[in-house]
Amino acid sequence: MLAVQVLMTFRNRNDAADRLAWRLQSFACEHPLILGVPRGGVPVARIVADRLGTDLDIVLVHKLRAPGQPELAIGAIDEFGHVYLADFAREDGISREYLEAEKHEQLEALKARRRLYTPVHPPLEAEGRTVIIVDDGIATGSTMVAAIRSVRLHKAAKVVVATPVAPPDTVEHLENLADEVICLAMPRPFYAIGQFYEDFSPVTDDEVKEALSAVPQAAVPVEVR
Repeated sequence: MLAVQVLMTFRNRNDAADRLAWRLQSFACEHPLILGVPRGGVPVARIVADRLGTDLDIVLVHKLRAPGQPELAIGAIDEFGHVYLADFAREDGISREYLEAEKHEQLEALKARRRLYTPVHPPLEAEGRTVIIVDDGIATGSTMVAAIRSVRLHKAAKVVVATPVAPPDTVEHLENLADEVICLAMPRPFYAIGQFYEDFSPVTDDEVKEALSAVPQAAVPVEVR
């Protein structure tokens, strides 16, 4: 049974990353591959990778938007074209033509992001490795589901989801798909990720590129704050 926490707030993404890295210290000996979810998850993933002294890359997934409701996710797609479609989307009579057009648009956007973020190397190989997928928070989980499935298809030995905050029902759902879910806070009620951060400023593309191009630091023990 999930232990539901009423409230936990983080000063900013650096604070959340420090706390998350402390919880992930036991994985350091496995030399895991840390995959950040752009944009907000990448600065968090950079700190986690540095604390564990291991590799950092990104996992590129975009939500598939509902017709006429661009904020509503009906599923997600990864940069290799693998699609996750929510059950309700299958039942709502969304046309095949719309889905194909939306998949094509999001796939092209993902390819452009890969060229922007890591122009000098292809995605790091996940096969046979422990992979930790990091985001700065998870709401519905549709994007993370697509990320997990993408990593599974690349034959990771173990898939771990790590995030500072997510609603309890989302965590429970992700636990059925990942080998382990590390979530620092599972509050109720949950309206938006930003409500649990004092500073939840948008992360820019330049900040993502800076995080990915930073020279990895040696593993650093983390103190609980």
